[in-house]
Amino acid sequence: MKLPSSLLLLALIAAPFAQAATTIVRGPYLQLATPTSIVVRWRTDNTEPSSVRYGLAANQLTLTAKSEGISTDHVVQLAKLQPNTRYFYAPLTGNDKPAKPGAEDVSPSAPISSFITPPLPGPAQPTRVWVLGDPGTKNATQAAVRDAYYKFNGNHTTDLWLMLGDNAYSEGTDADYQKAVFEMYPTLLRTVPLWPTLGNHDGKSANSLTQSGVYYDIFSLPTMGQAGGVPSGTEAYYSFDHANIHFICLDSNDSPRDADGAMAQWLRADLAATTRDWIIAFFHHPTYTKGTHDSDKDSDSGGRMNDMRANFLPILEAGGVDLILSGHSHDYERSHFIDGHYGKSQTWEPRYIRQARDGRPEGQGAYTKPRARTPHSGEISVVTGSAGHASSTAIPLNHPAMWISLNEAGSSVIDIEGLKLNFTFLNETGVIRDTFTIEKK
Repeated sequence: MKLPSSLLLLALIAAPFAQAATTIVRGPYLQLATPTSIVVRWRTDNTEPSSVRYGLAANQLTLTAKSEGISTDHVVQLAKLQPNTRYFYAPLTGNDKPAKPGAEDVSPSAPISSFITPPLPGPAQPTRVWVLGDPGTKNATQAAVRDAYYKFNGNHTTDLWLMLGDNAYSEGTDADYQKAVFEMYPTLLRTVPLWPTLGNHDGKSANSLTQSGVYYDIFSLPTMGQAGGVPSGTEAYYSFDHANIHFICLDSNDSPRDADGAMAQWLRADLAATTRDWIIAFFHHPTYTKGTHDSDKDSDSGGRMNDMRANFLPILEAGGVDLILSGHSHDYERSHFIDGHYGKSQTWEPRYIRQARDGRPEGQGAYTKPRARTPHSGEISVVTGSAGHASSTAIPLNHPAMWISLNEAGSSVIDIEGLKLNFTFLNETGVIRDTFTIEKK
């Protein structure tokens, strides 16, 4: 049937203004988790308001959180949450309709996800942390490492996960992140908060001094101590608490690394302020490695590894650090239980090994530390930078600080229960290739 000319004219006028259905093209993903708040982020293909429905049951999303303005990149904080509690949530989009005719509230058309808020800091609670170094290759190896962890983890709760830099190869662009992160880990991103650090490849499209570029656009990180720790004033380096664990993220790539600079001064203050049982530090450039990078070479990585070892390792050890995590070399290297070595490998001596055993309760015994914070009481340093690819088997992996070194792709898992820390390196086929335990007494 042919439309009357007047109706046809109205249809033609209205057509350009018709709103296409909105699609969520990124996320949702979780950021900046605290016991009483969390940030939900997502991206849509249409510009629209930012709003999230949430509640204590999937069929009772009775609360709404919003942010001002309209955007395609949405950032909404859910506040006044209860600690250690599961919440269900879904972003609202332009597709959503009122739950009932005439109602102001709408029911989300997006899938409903859930998360558990962190516990209050201080009291111990069993905690699992997944650690990915240099994951962002977008290839079959990255997917295999991911799937191996998912199988290993099973129905166990992952409480948080860390990315140790070079999160998205090769330039750290928005398109790189879309493929290497958001399309690789969609389920975990919408259910478990991710805490990243900046790598040299991420730094190709970001600037820590101005806190600009893709990395800083994508992530919401604490600048004012919102999640615990001393305010750093920058997203480049920060700290946060989870139960009885204090995590410290340093920027080994971009921020000044001198021993008396702003980052070093903040680190001293943050270590002095924490009262948590465990201290875990993570950054991209390792203090010791003989993998795809060589921490003995002044020319390698612009001297960043030398700076982290000479200027920041003494501060961490004086503050009682327990575990140091880094990537950059595409392998797995786990140190002896060590303290006090700040030079190159040719200056290594056995006296820097504080406990000469394998750290395995079923082997030569777990490493032990006093519960009371004691400076220079020893730590383990782990290079776990093979979540996206492994280095060549021709690389020697012979740094004397290391107890074990492996040219294998994989990721690492930290399980902390009370005063016991268990560490596992899981390769891309799901085989456990290294474990150690630290106990505090």
